[in-house]
Amino acid sequence: MTGPLRRGEASITVCPDGPLLVRGAVRLEDAEGTEVDHDRNVIALCRCGRSARKPLCDGSHRGSRFRDPADADGIAAALAQPGGPADDPH
Repeated sequence: MTGPLRRGEASITVCPDGPLLVRGAVRLEDAEGTEVDHDRNVIALCRCGRSARKPLCDGSHRGSRFRDPADADGIAAALAQPGGPADDPH
């Protein structure tokens, strides 16, 4: 899907060599399901593991060797692999 988000929709952008950008009105929960109040329309989630503000991105990836081109083919290939936390998020 491309174009502007409709009301109630959210999107996730995988930034090359950077964070996941979550756009839209989303519910943010901790690992135990407790909702975290926020008023942000965009949340940047760390992928490199170096952020001091995990799970949020603080820009630390810029000084690291974290590399991921985040291209559509690579994302599709990762989604097609069985197993891992994506199949059992809890």
